[in-house]
Amino acid sequence: MKIGIIGAMEVEVRSLCAKLEDCQKYEYGNLTFFAGKLSGKELVVVKSGVGKVNAALCVQMLSDKFNVDKIINTGIAGAAGKGLGVFDFVVSTEACYHDLDVRIFGYEIGQVPGMDRFFKADPVMVEKAVESFKESKFAGQHKIQTGRVASGDQFIADKAVKESIISNFAPACVEMEGAAIAHACTVNKIPFVIIRCMSDCADDSATSTYDFNEDTCAQMSAEFVSKLIEKL
Repeated sequence: MKIGIIGAMEVEVRSLCAKLEDCQKYEYGNLTFFAGKLSGKELVVVKSGVGKVNAALCVQMLSDKFNVDKIINTGIAGAAGKGLGVFDFVVSTEACYHDLDVRIFGYEIGQVPGMDRFFKADPVMVEKAVESFKESKFAGQHKIQTGRVASGDQFIADKAVKESIISNFAPACVEMEGAAIAHACTVNKIPFVIIRCMSDCADDSATSTYDFNEDTCAQMSAEFVSKLIEKL
């Protein structure tokens, strides 16, 4: 089994790369891929860069160049689900775009024309992720919630914007890459799951909170993914 791991930023993939055995580096386009083994599984780890297009390009490269069997998106996000706070986790059941709107042509808000509104995560990977959390050192200290991930090319740091997204999509968290990864995985028929640690609450205090928690959340998310890899 070969698993692709995508993180948007260096801090989100650094610790995973450090754990790889027999690591080799490959460069395609402006992307650098690190291929090796962890827990007996073949991994390809890549930093996508921020945003939907960068994320989708990563999936296509992982499919075309490495023929991965599964994809995990790791990283940080803003909490939107009821009861979620900083350092809690979200595991995707599905993902959607919160910044796509072609309702004028008869589609639902967030729906890509010709496709379902929500991109479904692989249920087995979701189940294994929840199991991994329950066995991790985070259990009892932090919460986990399965639910919808809403993505857009916008850092959400405004309470009114957050409330609008919640009204339209009822997501567990908001971020900038997950739905594009889900979209590209769906097109390429690659099972996926998105795992996010909450760095902020996507409200008026988000910018200062995010800056303070970024490294810790990224490290926690990477540790969670390492535990999941053991189970896949």
